[in-house]
Amino acid sequence: MPRISEFLGIVMYMYHDDHMPPHCHAVYAGIDLQVRFAGEIEIVGDFPVRQARLVREWAELNRASLVENWGLAAEFQGLKRIAPLA
Repeated sequence: MPRISEFLGIVMYMYHDDHMPPHCHAVYAGIDLQVRFAGEIEIVGDFPVRQARLVREWAELNRASLVENWGLAAEFQGLKRIAPLA
């Protein structure tokens, strides 16, 4: 699964041709979280509160890039890296 970003020990991935709704994955300390971004940012999974908040902030700041990458993934094209949370 292509790595699209990483910050503060959190690694963000997106699969090619993944199931709906549009989403990416965040991995922290071996825990996988799903980040849905079709409407409101929705966090699905069990992360520590601080890390879940950071992932939500990153997704809100980068929604347009996530949507663009979702389209690329659906076409099996290379995904673009997204800037980490600063």
